[in-house]
Amino acid sequence: MSVILSPLASLQQIANSPSREDGIPEDIEEDLRAYGCKLIQQAGILLKQNQVAMATAQVLFQRFWFVTSMKQFGIGDVGMGALYLASKLEECPIRMRDLINVYDVLLSRARHTLATSSVAAGPSSSTTPFHYEPMSYFSQRFYDLKDALVVAEMQILKRLGFNVQVQLPYGTMINYIRVLGLADVDEVPQKSWGYLNDALQTPVYAIYPFPTIAVACIFLTCRQLQIPLPEEPSHPWWSLFDADLEDITSICGYILRLYRPRSEAEKQLAMALVSKKELRKWLDMEQQAAKRSHG
Repeated sequence: MSVILSPLASLQQIANSPSREDGIPEDIEEDLRAYGCKLIQQAGILLKQNQVAMATAQVLFQRFWFVTSMKQFGIGDVGMGALYLASKLEECPIRMRDLINVYDVLLSRARHTLATSSVAAGPSSSTTPFHYEPMSYFSQRFYDLKDALVVAEMQILKRLGFNVQVQLPYGTMINYIRVLGLADVDEVPQKSWGYLNDALQTPVYAIYPFPTIAVACIFLTCRQLQIPLPEEPSHPWWSLFDADLEDITSICGYILRLYRPRSEAEKQLAMALVSKKELRKWLDMEQQAAKRSHG
């Protein structure tokens, strides 16, 4: 087991993550990372958690997959554990029972979506609305989710070497916007803030320093809104904040990939691979299909 001692991933971990070493395609890993973070955000909203706790949970979630393969732990379990741990770190703890109930609702709704989409693709296009059946606190399903939550929290702490400090770039970005004189420009603060939130669904918070992420979101906003800033080769504006253009464009690329057109099948695949069991089953099917095509 590899242990990450720095909050940022190494070049080796970025180039070949544990999931990719286990045969998980890069695009599937990206989609699972993004979907896991969406589940954390949705659960946090339902539990009325503050944004700092939800963002911290997503950063811990992203860091975890640079030291562990998705074949070993499901993204649903790790996301649940990350949110539970982050709520303690940010001193806004949530009850384990409430978190389990919320995740059960979200995962049940995802399963219903997959089931209804397969039915709609069949001869009959009629679908039934989602109806959640609350589980008993003495049911096996509740105890299974509780065990998964406890194990996930323990594994996050263990595999990250208890280095769970998270620095977020929100305040830094607002200061940079003020320095650039953009605080009163329409949409700039709001749009940059939105890019910071969207970036949580990507690995950038585990790869780049948080000030560089703040600069990249301002850079992307100004390009989108066509706001000119000094970019002379000798003194570009981002050099004021010790940021590198190569890092900035890489971060922007990660963010923009979230908005790429995707088929319905691609969207549903991430929902279907939430558990490690389903992911392993899918990988086995892909490997068998590859063998048949080459045979």
